[in-house]
This record gives sequence, structure tokens and C-alpha cells, in this order.
Amino acid sequence: MQIFKPNRAIAFIHKALAASLIVAIGAALPPPLTAQTRLPALGEGGDITVAEERQLGDMIVRDIYRDPSYIDDPTLGEYVQGIWDDLLAAARKLGELTPEIDERFAWELLLIRDRTVNAFALPGGYMGVQFGLIGVVTSRDELASVLAHETSHITQRHISRLITQQGQQTPLVIAAMVLGALAASRSPDATQALVLGGQALAVQNQLNFSRDMEREADRMGYTLMQPAGFAPQGFVSMFDKLQQANRLNDNGAWPYLRTHPLTTQRIADMQARLQSAGLTFFLPPPTTEHAMLSARARVLASPGVDALRQRVAEPKSPGFASLPLARRAAALYATALASSQLRDFDGARTGARQLADAVRGDAGALRQAHLLAAEIELAAGDPSAALQQLPAAAEAKAHDKRPELLLRAQARLRSGRPAEATGVAESLQTWVTTHPRDATAWQLLSSAWQAQGQALRAIRAEAESFVAHYDYAAAVDRLKAAQNLAHKSGASADYIEASIIDARLRAVQLLAKDQAAQR
Repeated sequence: MQIFKPNRAIAFIHKALAASLIVAIGAALPPPLTAQTRLPALGEGGDITVAEERQLGDMIVRDIYRDPSYIDDPTLGEYVQGIWDDLLAAARKLGELTPEIDERFAWELLLIRDRTVNAFALPGGYMGVQFGLIGVVTSRDELASVLAHETSHITQRHISRLITQQGQQTPLVIAAMVLGALAASRSPDATQALVLGGQALAVQNQLNFSRDMEREADRMGYTLMQPAGFAPQGFVSMFDKLQQANRLNDNGAWPYLRTHPLTTQRIADMQARLQSAGLTFFLPPPTTEHAMLSARARVLASPGVDALRQRVAEPKSPGFASLPLARRAAALYATALASSQLRDFDGARTGARQLADAVRGDAGALRQAHLLAAEIELAAGDPSAALQQLPAAAEAKAHDKRPELLLRAQARLRSGRPAEATGVAESLQTWVTTHPRDATAWQLLSSAWQAQGQALRAIRAEAESFVAHYDYAAAVDRLKAAQNLAHKSGASADYIEASIIDARLRAVQLLAKDQAAQR
């Protein structure tokens, strides 16, 4: 079942915006710009204000959050976000990120559980990354090259330029097309909309990024790589990988790659930049941690039983012990995670132990092995064993990371001990103070407060989780429920909490009203 429910025309039409959704690859392009149609200066957004662009992005993202392909995976999210944060820091340092858009844009990462090799920039500073991309890149540098390209689409406000150039396309229509493209990537029927004739093609030609914009994103993205700590060679190796995928996968898969092939000019341009900088085409070998997380993306992107069984079989193949460490670690990680998905927890535990032994000398990889082991124990219903795989709460309190925080919270809540719920509430309350848009943390905090018998706080935390995903109508509903409960409780109600709920209800009702007017 699809949440977006676009009709087939919209589902196909919005493949038009795939150029803004695609990983550093070209498009079926409109005619070149003439002398009279000047490409705006860098960062020039035309008639669309920064605030309006952010509103458009919020509108699109609200529906993406509700789509079943959206997934909050703390482990992959932390890894990709770390790469993106380094690129954004470089953009600030180089002056490519203006103070206004730095402050007003969201800079939020969205993970999409889809095998398509794709990443996409959305209005207002949102970045979408699909699992197919994480699963196919062989190094952090390749992944960084894709994110750098898409970041430049955001910092140079290319989507805003497109809206300005195509004034007859309202932001609402463009938002519907963005959602339609994501739905179309999962719907074999979407391409049947071709029979509708020239209207879809006309819209596609209007919305595709121009050659100038693609080259600008390549050039600006390339300049971010070294200042952010990544090898620029990642651009060339990623281009080669996309070209190879385009040649080998002409069977209905990789739809964006087939529709939007790379141009040889863009590949040659990246190669020339490396040569002019005196750099060879040699790319540093992948880290063991990257290989493991790439394996995680591949497993989660293909949850079918047959695919999972194939992952389990690899470590049993002849010559496995002689493979490089990164390759063995990736296979063992995939085996353990796939076994857990198949509910074979003994096999999953065995794979996790073998993985931890193999990467014992690599701190980053060993941390990922422990996180996976904790995840397996939680799935197996043993929260105490899960906690043993994680740093003690007191140890990690000063510098906790999100994957450990959320796993520990889940394990302690599942233990069923009231004292554990108190500790979870304290740690999560501190976290959401500095990360108010973390919907998953708010949901866990709601469970912790519910376990303590603090119903008003639990309902408010649930409402805040809806606010974090821009579902203001649902948040209003929950806050009204909390308000009614406070009134029924009378003198026994928590007066301070009731006052907070009243204030939040008024604020969120205003947000809901504005959102309804925009839609």
C-alpha cells in the first residue's frame, strides 16, 4: 500500500524531477541556454525566498515521513550524517553556504529503504539517500562525492531556480511530482503513463536540471571534497560505477540510471580536474567500517527470504578465509543481520561473535559489531544481553551517540523494571532538549513516561514526535487528549505539565492552520 497515492500520470511525470533526485548523473536535457537565458549567479534563488523554499521542503518531507519506504535507521543515519556534516562544514568554510540558508534550511537527512542507486536534494535543505546507493559505494569517498554533488544543488538553490524559470509550475504541483517520483520508483505500473502523450514529456523537459546546473553541482561538489577530508578521486570512481551499472542493468531495474545517463563530458571534466591537481586516479581502500555498513544497507534494502538466505551462505564459500578483512567483515555482518531477520538467532549470534573477533583491532568496526550484537539480542527478546553489548549508561552519558542511546533505551524499557524507565526518561529528556526533531527519541520518551505512570507527559511526548515529522493535525489531536485528561484529573493533575500542554496546543494549532493554508 502506498501512502502518496498519486495517479499514474503524476507518478510518471515526476520522474521529471529525477535530475534533482539523482546521484550526480545527467539527464534527458532541455535545449541549451541561449544568451538571453542567463544562468543565475551562484546561490541566486530568483523569486522564491529562502523561507518559501523551506516551506515547500517541509510540505514534501511531511509525506515522505509517512511513506513506508522511509526508515529511521540510527546506525546508517549516523554514518551518512557524519559524512554530510563534514561536507557542510567545508561549504561554510569556503563561503558556498550563505548564513541565511545555513540558518533557515533544515539540513536533515532522510533514509529511504529502496534498492535504487539514488540520492536526492529537496527544497529547504533536505537530503534523501536510498539504501541502494549506500550498498553499492565501495568507500566513504564515493559516497561523499554523491552527497557533495547533491549538497551543491541545495547551496546553489537549483530547485528554487527551476521554480522561478518555470513559473507556471506552482510549488504544490512540484511537491506532488517529488512524491510521485518516489512512488514511481516502486511501482512497475508507473511507466504505463507514457501513453498519456506529450504532456508528461513537456513537464519533464521543464523540470530537468540544465547542463549548466549539473556541471555547477559537479564543480562545486568537487571543491568540497578535499576540505572536508575526502579523496576527490571518489567522484571519478563513482562516475565509473554508475556508467557500469547503466550498461549491465538494462532490465527494468536502475530506472533513473537508464533514463539519465552520465555524459562523457562530465566524466572527462572530473578526470581533468584530478590531473590538473596532480592527483592520480588511485582511490584509498575502503575502511572495514564502511564495508560493514554498506553490507547493512544491502541486507535492509532486500528483505525477502531468498535474498536473506543468500547473504547467510557467503561465509561458507571456499576461500572465504583468504579474502581481505573488509570483505570478510562485510560478509559476516550481512550473515549476522540476515540471520536475525530470518529469526535464526543462534546463527545471528554466531555471526556477530565471528565478526567481533575479526575486527578486534579496529575501534570503529568493533563498535559497529557491538551495535549489531545488541540489535540481535533485542530482536531475540533478551534485553539484558543487549545491554551487555553497549557501554554502561554512566560511562556513555557525557558523550553518548544516538545508536547507543536508542538501543540502550529500548533494552532498558523492555526489561520491565520501573527504575530502568526512570533512567531512560532522564537520558532521553536531555537528548530531545538538544535534538527536538528526533521523533524516535520522543516516542521512546513517551514509553518511558508511560511506564512511570506519568500519562500527561507520555501523551505530550507522543505529540512532539508528530510535530517532529510535521504532522501537526495528529499532534493537535494528542495534545487535546492530554488536555482532556488533565481536566478530568482535577486537583490531582500535574499543574506544571498541564500548563505546558496548553501552551504547546496553542502553538501547534497555529502551525496546523498555516500548514492547511499552504496545502
